[in-house]
Amino acid sequence: MNTIEELANLIEKIGSAVIFTHVRPDGDTLGSAMALHRALSVRGIASEVVNEGTVPEKFCFLPGLSEVKNFPSLDADAYIAVDTSDLARLGALEEKFRFGARRKMMINIDHHISNTRYCKYNFVRERASNCENIAELIRAMGVSPDREIAQYLMLGMVTDSGAFSHSDVDGDTLRAAADALDCGADLSGIIYRTMKRQSKSRAAFYAEVISRLRYFSDDTVVAALITQEQLARYGLTSDATEGIVDFGLSVDGVLVSVCLLEMKKGQYKVSLRSTGRVNVNDVARTFGGGGHVLASGCMLFGDIEEIYDRLCYAIWQNAGEV
Repeated sequence: MNTIEELANLIEKIGSAVIFTHVRPDGDTLGSAMALHRALSVRGIASEVVNEGTVPEKFCFLPGLSEVKNFPSLDADAYIAVDTSDLARLGALEEKFRFGARRKMMINIDHHISNTRYCKYNFVRERASNCENIAELIRAMGVSPDREIAQYLMLGMVTDSGAFSHSDVDGDTLRAAADALDCGADLSGIIYRTMKRQSKSRAAFYAEVISRLRYFSDDTVVAALITQEQLARYGLTSDATEGIVDFGLSVDGVLVSVCLLEMKKGQYKVSLRSTGRVNVNDVARTFGGGGHVLASGCMLFGDIEEIYDRLCYAIWQNAGEV
């Protein structure tokens, strides 16, 4: 693996870059990309940020996020993937990224333990958010963060750490957040807009989902199921499901919380959260997914009751004696 200083030196030599973000973009991948995009601009390096889909509306209060492109327009010197554990996480942009490996500098900057080191140059350090890695890179590039960079970095740190409530938050996380605050980041505003503010229909949807939680394995596993019918009935998109999986961990005795989002009939996007007794990265890897020890995801296919059984079995296999 490369050092952050090595990456900074490499980036100093390029004239342009395309920054790739993962499918269903969250605050950390977008904050990482936009902070780096701004830092490259300060250094006189042309860049653009791409994502296969649409940036969730709740993030668009920050400048530039509504201008993220769906496909690269720059014939750039470098392709940089941020907060992306493997190439499949790029979705429709995976083929474009792979093609770039033939003649471009390929860089991977991530914080997931499951990262596959898919580029020639890789920096992977497990942290509460990838924006902490990007903050370190920006400093190594000799860029002093302005308020815009600080806002992007805080966006990623807040959203991936559960507003600094997750157990992987450490002193380095809080020091990086303090640096962003000192540079003008609006902590309370970002927390409100990304984690608290919601429409009346989303509040009603949330209440319905929570009221239908299922408990398994002597109440140590809790699962929330979200269907496309529910989203359509409330006039919502999948963005409205963010945060639901975290609720289950607030219930006494629960070791693992699961959220299953129906993508289409028989296909479910699975999000997993753990209190620490179960390594959910290993659970997700059982089904071809991955992420962190405490937060991971995968895709599962089949009958929902069979999926519950398979998940519970995998969780118990990775929990030891509960």
